Amino acid sequence: MKVRNRYQAKLPKVGIRPAIDGRKAVRDTEEATTIKMAKLTAEFIENNMRHPNGAKVETVIADTCIGGVAEARAAEEKFKKNDVGVSITVSPVWCYGSEVMDTTSEIPKAVWGFNATERPGAVFLAALKSAHDQKGQPIYPIYGKNIQNDLNEIPDDVKEKLLRFTKAGLAVARMKGKSYLSIGSVSMGIASSVIKDEFFEDYLGMRTEYVDMSEVIRRLNNDIYDKDEFEKALEWTKENCQEGKDYNPEEFKASEAEKDKTWETVVKMTLIARDLMVGNPKLKEMGYEEEAHGHNAIAAGFQGQRHWTDHMPTGDFTEAILNSSFDWNGIRQPYLLATENDSLNGISMLFNHLLSNRAQIFSDVRTYWSLESVKKATGYELSGKAETGIIHLKNSGPATLDGAGKQKDENGNPVMKPYWEISDDEAQACLDATRWCPASRDYFPAGGFSSKYKSEGGMPMTMSRINIIKGLGPVLQIAEGYSIDLPDEVHKELDDRTDPGWPTTWFAPKLSGEFPFENAYQVMNNWGSNHGAISYGHIGDKLITLASMLRIPVSMHNVENQRVFRPSFWSSFGTKDQEGADYRACDNLGPLYK
Repeated sequence: MKVRNRYQAKLPKVGIRPAIDGRKAVRDTEEATTIKMAKLTAEFIENNMRHPNGAKVETVIADTCIGGVAEARAAEEKFKKNDVGVSITVSPVWCYGSEVMDTTSEIPKAVWGFNATERPGAVFLAALKSAHDQKGQPIYPIYGKNIQNDLNEIPDDVKEKLLRFTKAGLAVARMKGKSYLSIGSVSMGIASSVIKDEFFEDYLGMRTEYVDMSEVIRRLNNDIYDKDEFEKALEWTKENCQEGKDYNPEEFKASEAEKDKTWETVVKMTLIARDLMVGNPKLKEMGYEEEAHGHNAIAAGFQGQRHWTDHMPTGDFTEAILNSSFDWNGIRQPYLLATENDSLNGISMLFNHLLSNRAQIFSDVRTYWSLESVKKATGYELSGKAETGIIHLKNSGPATLDGAGKQKDENGNPVMKPYWEISDDEAQACLDATRWCPASRDYFPAGGFSSKYKSEGGMPMTMSRINIIKGLGPVLQIAEGYSIDLPDEVHKELDDRTDPGWPTTWFAPKLSGEFPFENAYQVMNNWGSNHGAISYGHIGDKLITLASMLRIPVSMHNVENQRVFRPSFWSSFGTKDQEGADYRACDNLGPLYK
């Protein structure tokens, strides 16, 4: 596997801080144990975590145990020089909390206090929590449930919290300094395609970059793309992207010559959109030095409707291919490109991707189908996970091809994998399951090709969405659930009621018995937008931890309480009503970068 870092920043590392009682008598007896705890933590993280580009996560251990402010400062300087973006303090003993604490304000911090009766690491953790809370610098406390007699291994519950914290912390670090690239402007009056600079800057530490769609026209007209790669991409597209049924009326159907021209254009658009995001050294060789740099965009959005699609082919092919884990250059990390320049769904996709390492489905949250409605339309009775109805996730043209569910685990179950686990056969299976239907001319006068497939049922999935509320700011919604299989004839009857040339995932949220997860209708009715970002796996717990780091309250979720991991600071705002405490804590702290 060839690992590539696309962005103008080094990959963040995890800093490990072994803290110790500064008194010489204690230090002499406990230093070896403290260093062992740090090395054990570092080894566990390096052996179990990868960045989304496939690179193994690296750790940096402070040069000495930290017994006071001088050694704390020395560790901070080392971490700065070594691109540390996440900090974990470990200790099996009592330490002088406010003297050894990590005071870097923007780096997520966790503390693991060893739970053993003869060593007061847990006492240190409790004291340090108090110090951090008093200073308004929250930490994520990690404290094993069971007493340990030795430090030969990390307990499973501690491992789980270490992974959850570190993954979310690295997501924070990965976003900082990157860009969201707006290709075009506002699509069809969709509010979230109005880019809110202050959200990106204050909460995510990101830039916002803007390119008018006329720049895409300029690059098309002046051949500002790698021509050799274009020929390779076009040949691959002809071999692997099968045209589907044209559902347009006869008078709107394009000729074969027109479709051939459209294929050429959409392939070029894909190269151009990617180059706008991350640059391309080939452009410098062609004399386009400025264009070769790109915009360092970790996510982007393409406006499309209507200023583009009224006279140019849709961005459906571009969005579907870039969001997938493979193209003419082989299997690779997905790019993240939001339909209709929905920046908030683009960032929701980014959150999901950074936490799961997988491709993301951008979708319209289109229709709720109740049991009664399905039975009336088809005679079929929903049951099992779909017992309270299903939500039709169906984007208006594109979705990642990984979403077809043709990748498989060791038991043959449908999955969406990190790109480095995907085989050539699995990538080909996703391509074979997809048909590229000519775009509906009533929506898209200039045509294009939409990706049509039906997601395999049985995949655990998490749907998420950031919304911005006036007077409140950003909030996050989360709904864990499952993709659902329907009989082919039932799927066709329901699916054909919308554009049949678009991709479909049937989704049933996981029910909790409490509002708004008593039934699928409540989830649909309380969803804050027409779009959602859908990830493989139940990653709601990781999203909650990430949101707390960014000071974004979670307005809706169905994650079990035992999986929720937030800083101890949150408990001071109430323990009975955790949702309300989340809002109060985030409001008290304010955005991470403001």
